[in-house]
Amino acid sequence: MSTSGAGLVGPTQLRARFAASLSALYGTEVPAYTTLVEVSEAVNADVLAAMGPAAERLGSIDRVTAERHGAIRVGTPEELAQVARIFGACGMHPVGFYDLREATPPIPVVSTAFRPIDEAELAANPFRVFTSLLVVDDRRFFDAATQARLEEFLGARRLFDDELLDLADLAEKAGGLESVDADRFLELATAAFALSPEPVDRAWYAHLEGISSVAADIGGVGSTHINHLTPRVLDIDDLYARMSARGITMIDRIQGPPRVDGPAVLLRQTSFRALAEPRVFREADGSVVPGSLSVRFGEVEARGVALTPHGRALYDDGGVGALPATDRELHEAGLAYYRRDADGVLQPIVYEDFLPKSAAGIFASNLTGDGSVDAAQRAAARDAHWLREALGRPLHDPYALYEAIARG
Repeated sequence: MSTSGAGLVGPTQLRARFAASLSALYGTEVPAYTTLVEVSEAVNADVLAAMGPAAERLGSIDRVTAERHGAIRVGTPEELAQVARIFGACGMHPVGFYDLREATPPIPVVSTAFRPIDEAELAANPFRVFTSLLVVDDRRFFDAATQARLEEFLGARRLFDDELLDLADLAEKAGGLESVDADRFLELATAAFALSPEPVDRAWYAHLEGISSVAADIGGVGSTHINHLTPRVLDIDDLYARMSARGITMIDRIQGPPRVDGPAVLLRQTSFRALAEPRVFREADGSVVPGSLSVRFGEVEARGVALTPHGRALYDDGGVGALPATDRELHEAGLAYYRRDADGVLQPIVYEDFLPKSAAGIFASNLTGDGSVDAAQRAAARDAHWLREALGRPLHDPYALYEAIARG
């Protein structure tokens, strides 16, 4: 685990407290999220009771219970770099490059995931935040006039104040914060991702929503917010049934690999549908009126073993049916990551990252409209190198991280 100066609240504690603080905030904003957490914990308790130690082959029940993945959306490279500083204070590093513009349906963002990268840090608290950045100069989505207005709008807002960023920088430099500073950092960081009461310009929001609901959620409001906060469950099929039985409308299916008799691989996700949330709108005549937006939803996930590049290629080409049905076969064929414990038993390495198709599928299932894209127009160039430069810090390759853990 990370070490820090004597008396400092280190990145591990900051991360765990930040995840818990955001979870408490989100529960007040989206009450159905509290139900989702309660049902997830009930499912996990039942799986543990039925399976015993085998239920913890992909992480201890303490880890799984505390585990969350959040999702946020930002509008500019500067905002992304600031987010990286805040998460950096919590020992969370950018991992992977995801281009959701190439998904079906296409979404005008590129993304990375901020998370711990060390095995001990992951075991202590694997909080992840999937962070998407709007690509405002992609002509397939935004014409020149919309791009210009987006740049003006986004350039005028300030998501994170200087005190928060200064504390984040201090935490990264010193390896932690004094207790009073840690409390202040967590207070400011949590507040930065709260839903804003500021009025939404209805005409501008509607214009962006006609292009992409995700673009409207990023560029049509004056702040960012938690888009969803995801608990981890050990039996997502049971969770789906239990949530539906409680009268909560789930999306039409579970994204990712289907349920199999053999080792679970990669990631399975589902969600309840975005709920109408009260918001205040500013009309063209300057009047302010009540209304609602359906943007945020409740996601839940189940995680499996991480696949190697070869295993992932087989999965992408032929689905889970292309993979062997035992840990031994997956390991011997070099298709998944394992390490051996002191007794020589194969221990699966948890998949800590995301699937672009599943992320896009979750987004699409909760969109308010189909949006629009002009495939004949120019695509803006974005790749991992571009993202690394925007972040101003290393962008980690997930496969290299899994390989390092497998080697021990």
